[in-house]
Amino acid sequence: MERPRYLEEIEIGEVRETYGRTITETDFVVHAGHTGDFFPHHMDAEFMAKSEFGGRIAHGTMIFAIGVGLTATEINPLAFSYGYDRLRFVKPVFIGDTIRTRITAARKEDDPKRPQSGKLFETVQVLNQKGEVVLACEHIYVVQKKEVAAA
Repeated sequence: MERPRYLEEIEIGEVRETYGRTITETDFVVHAGHTGDFFPHHMDAEFMAKSEFGGRIAHGTMIFAIGVGLTATEINPLAFSYGYDRLRFVKPVFIGDTIRTRITAARKEDDPKRPQSGKLFETVQVLNQKGEVVLACEHIYVVQKKEVAAA
């Protein structure tokens, strides 16, 4: 869904939460094939059965990709992604876990390179089915200012 919003229209503290997505064996195999990451932590059930986790854990990069992908239900044509900072893999994710993503508008700043825009910093939390944070990061958007567009 397209939802145009200027920087001034976004309120600090507003929260958006996605639907859930269950992680599957196929996700592990496809992600390993895409990235070349066939580490035993993700692909060797016998090796991981003896670990502190008791089984294979999802690639952190896969949880990041799926978690961010879940947020792509709302498109703001007045904004673009500038990147992600402070990425942390907080808890392991296993086959059969269901994740969802919570996005919170955290703060805004002027953008000295782009006076017609500002930066919106969002807190991104990927949660498992128990409501535990499994991944956290900060998403930075560059968003057009309304006052400049009106001029």
